[in-house]
Amino acid sequence: MNQTQAMNPAFPKIPLLDLKSEVSELKPQLLRAMEDVLDEGAFIMGNQVKQLEREAAEYLGCKHAIALNSGTDALVIALLAAGIGPGDEVITTPFTFFATAEAISRVQAVPVFADVDPLTYNLDLAGLAELITPRTKAIIPVHLFGHPLNMDRLMEIAADYELFVIEDAAQAFGAETGGRKAGTIGHIGCYSFFPSKNLGAYGDGGMLVTDDPQLAETAAMLRTHGSKRKYYNECVGFNSRLDELQAAILRVKLPYLEAWNEERRLAASRYDELLQGLQELALPAECPNGKAVFHQYTVRALNGRRDELLAGLAAVGVSTMVYYPVPVHKLPVYVAGSPSLPVAERLSQEVLSLPIWPKIGADVQRYVAEQIKSLID
Repeated sequence: MNQTQAMNPAFPKIPLLDLKSEVSELKPQLLRAMEDVLDEGAFIMGNQVKQLEREAAEYLGCKHAIALNSGTDALVIALLAAGIGPGDEVITTPFTFFATAEAISRVQAVPVFADVDPLTYNLDLAGLAELITPRTKAIIPVHLFGHPLNMDRLMEIAADYELFVIEDAAQAFGAETGGRKAGTIGHIGCYSFFPSKNLGAYGDGGMLVTDDPQLAETAAMLRTHGSKRKYYNECVGFNSRLDELQAAILRVKLPYLEAWNEERRLAASRYDELLQGLQELALPAECPNGKAVFHQYTVRALNGRRDELLAGLAAVGVSTMVYYPVPVHKLPVYVAGSPSLPVAERLSQEVLSLPIWPKIGADVQRYVAEQIKSLID
């Protein structure tokens, strides 16, 4: 290890995400909110959940928000509420977390994978129509890494073929496309409140949003064992309720989200400036007519140098992550008969996510950039 790669005592370990600073800043408010729940003595489907649903819907600009146990449950319940079932085809991206396709398979539908755009990593809309068949019933776009897809164009395609659109906005709470919040443009939007998300709980959580009152009613019924009224079950549903403590935590954090997302955007622009001009590195591109929230800042290390860069950064205390090392269509559960999707397959060998969070310091980012330059420039 040369001198430029020696561990810097000022930065002994740089995490991919630092939640400790957030907890420290909000701790008095968080403790009061949790004490309120304890004092009220209602822990499931109480006032905190109702208030969170109201406040989230107001923030997002939609009519109905249904708090759930996870983002995965949100996708499954969205598909069922839309009437998607056995044998139906649902087009989605292979460059995403497994849950997107898993939800489709869970309702016994068939995931049909479309390739992605090499600049934004989102669905490539140019070839989407070629995948539509008489069995196609829906499209699930993913706003990957907090970068919103061009939803205006996708909704045009969906309208032409009368397809249902379920937005997987698990990583994009607060992102915008066409002047509207990601997740509110399709028929249903799904969010995750996993702790690492831009708006994260301190445990599992998720949400489904829609402007359609019937879809909202069905989703709300499915989350509570298929019942609108306790002990009067109308269908087979789930136990997918967000608990009061997590709702209270999310309510404390929601008013800070816009500022936090702007800080992430600032951090991303700082990385852009620090890393520009590196021939071996491709920087993330924002989608046209969109406003990304940089859940991840994900670069591409070109010419087979990703793993070298990952190992080199780890050696100097810089944490990184590969999202995702295997595209979904190449996972064991789907690989049989899977199509060749060259862009997604190439990205899986090139992408590397760098440390980013709202309060990341400019000095930390400069150090990360310096180490990258020393390794690949």
